[in-house]
Amino acid sequence: MVSPDPADSAVTWEDGAPRSRRHGDVYFSRDDGLAESRAVFLAGCGLPEAWRGRRRFTVGELGFGTGLNIAALLHLWRQTRGPGAQLHVFTIETDPLMAAEAARALAAWPELGSVAALMTARWPGRARGFHRIDLPELSATVDVAILEAGEALQAWNGAADAWFLDGFAPSLNPEIWRDEVIAGVARRSAPGARAATYTVAGAIRRALSAAGFAVQRAPGHGRKRERLEAHLPGESTEPAIPRVAIIGAGIAGASLVRAFRDLGAEPMVFDAGGPGSGGSGSPAGLMAPRLDAGLGPAAALFAQAARRASRLYASTPEVVIASSVLQLAVGPKDPRRFAAIADSALFEPDAMRRLTPEMSGDLVGEAAPEGLRIEEAMVVSPRAILAAWLGETRRARVASVRRSGDIWRMTGDDGTVVAEADVVCVAAAMATSQLVPGLAMTAVRGQVTYSDTVPWTQPTVFGAYVVPTRRGVLVGATHDRDDETPEAREADRLRNLAAVRAVLPALADRLAGRAVADWTAVRATTQDYLPLAGPAPGAAPGLVVLTGLGSRGLCLAPLLAEHLAAEAMGAASPLPRALAALVHPGRFAARAARKGRPRVSGPAVD
Repeated sequence: MVSPDPADSAVTWEDGAPRSRRHGDVYFSRDDGLAESRAVFLAGCGLPEAWRGRRRFTVGELGFGTGLNIAALLHLWRQTRGPGAQLHVFTIETDPLMAAEAARALAAWPELGSVAALMTARWPGRARGFHRIDLPELSATVDVAILEAGEALQAWNGAADAWFLDGFAPSLNPEIWRDEVIAGVARRSAPGARAATYTVAGAIRRALSAAGFAVQRAPGHGRKRERLEAHLPGESTEPAIPRVAIIGAGIAGASLVRAFRDLGAEPMVFDAGGPGSGGSGSPAGLMAPRLDAGLGPAAALFAQAARRASRLYASTPEVVIASSVLQLAVGPKDPRRFAAIADSALFEPDAMRRLTPEMSGDLVGEAAPEGLRIEEAMVVSPRAILAAWLGETRRARVASVRRSGDIWRMTGDDGTVVAEADVVCVAAAMATSQLVPGLAMTAVRGQVTYSDTVPWTQPTVFGAYVVPTRRGVLVGATHDRDDETPEAREADRLRNLAAVRAVLPALADRLAGRAVADWTAVRATTQDYLPLAGPAPGAAPGLVVLTGLGSRGLCLAPLLAEHLAAEAMGAASPLPRALAALVHPGRFAARAARKGRPRVSGPAVD
């Protein structure tokens, strides 16, 4: 594990204990931090009794810090969880520690060793936004929000069954104890939720009471005489696991299968052409975020999606072909754009590295302009992703999706019922619009050209792109709107090769005269070039779409699939609310309504 640079560290160390640089307070009690965590937060929230008999339990936390509370929670969860039960944690941190610092802090308690090792091996980064830690070994997921507390609570759509209120002392960190934050905790709580904290400050008691919690004092731990326990009225209920059907066996469909299975569902998958028969059949695929120097919500979406996809692909065997992508400057505005992106808090430190022309040239093996090296971007094998995530797929064409009572009924061309489900996810690229009206998508044909006899190692983007395959090199891709021609075209092959020659002439010379092949697909795009991920416009509950991914499906699909699966299963989404609104399929209908245009009807109802 790499030692952190002290200049970048959020902590100082005193007698082996971490102290916050920003707040000047210790992260845990020197008497016994683990015992305090168990007494104040675990016992204070009635754990493990509160989760007995529960299929899913959600814990929220203000102040992730060293991860001690969550490590103690996971240790208890592993010992006491019921069969098939899943734990979800949402925790907030403004000054994240590095993995090496957390490992050093948690090493004080060897009994947490195996849990701490899992956590620190998958430790979140420091980029602003949501970060997900997958812990399938523990049937648990941890979402860490690197945001101010109020902003994080506003962004999260979950409902916690228990809250660990563990910010630094109110006198040193008043921001996290504001009345608005405590009110946000109450809004993000399930009926009957419990909350616990070490502080008994009068302002905190009053804020909890004003937010609807019943508050009581309890014996403290160590030198602290008292602590607080609080609870909301009511009792939480759990929805039944729905029957889920997915139409489409490409990257979007495979991502949905993985996401639903992680939440305990076993989806049925249908595709007329079989797995990878559409845009996910390429010999290699580029996974990279769309670079937006405006650094607004769209940039945040692509940054989080790329971060998530990168982790998932890297942990899936045989998927990654090459890591780290070089984006070359091709216009006069690119250097300034690269500088803004490289300095953005949306990305990890050093995840976006500016390169001089000499550095770019060393990577591609010939003269090149300055560049931006995107460390989290990669080249992947779409076929390997499908093989790892899809499972069994039924080769069948779904011609219509209709509501019948409380269920969705899928039928074939002859009217025969193909399947019935509580939730239907349509992830069929342009074919989605045949099943779900009103999506306003545009077809964009793309053709790539590849050679198995010319080696290449450095994924490079310059308007077009050149990436390695398992056997050689792939270049592309053309971009022709309103064109769904399936056959490869010689003219498009020449366009791809000409794009390479304009920027990398030495590589073009190596390709000249070599045997090459082509592959084509039709992408689905939208009017605003953002995806569609959410409930079908005008439809009854249970019909959702994941489409309009354009050429960024490998980047966007994993995160957006998790968002859709979470909403369908009544779980907390990893996607902040503002970003969920950005990709909501109803956004176009809402805009049309504001302009007085007619509303498009949804799917038929029997």
